[in-house]
Amino acid sequence: QVQPVESGGGSVQTGGSLKLSCVASEYVVSEYTGTHYCMGWFRQAPGKEREGVAAIDSDSSTAYADSVKGRFTISQDNAKNTLYLQMNSLKPEDTAMYYCAADRCSGMTVIQALGGEWDILLQATQVTVSS
Repeated sequence: QVQPVESGGGSVQTGGSLKLSCVASEYVVSEYTGTHYCMGWFRQAPGKEREGVAAIDSDSSTAYADSVKGRFTISQDNAKNTLYLQMNSLKPEDTAMYYCAADRCSGMTVIQALGGEWDILLQATQVTVSS
């Protein structure tokens, strides 16, 4: 089970911004380097279904949920083995536990990865947006 950690998450008011970060484990780095992989964020709020938020692949192609397009930006720093999610213009409906995940993404597009199951969960971070 992935334990929640502080990595840019927290509480903000409507319209605020947060930037989540997630460091890939040594296992992920060693297993995925040189392959077509995907990394991304999905979220789940109490009583709601899980929702893929954003994904990026090793070619830097990206995909976003319609609910966050234009507000969220996913990026990765390969030198630091770190995935980021810049979240702007936050809304109360963005409140959820955000999970960082990785997938071998073999034979899949980043769009497919966004809505699919992920191989490895790396991190969980709570984001709360108040009105």
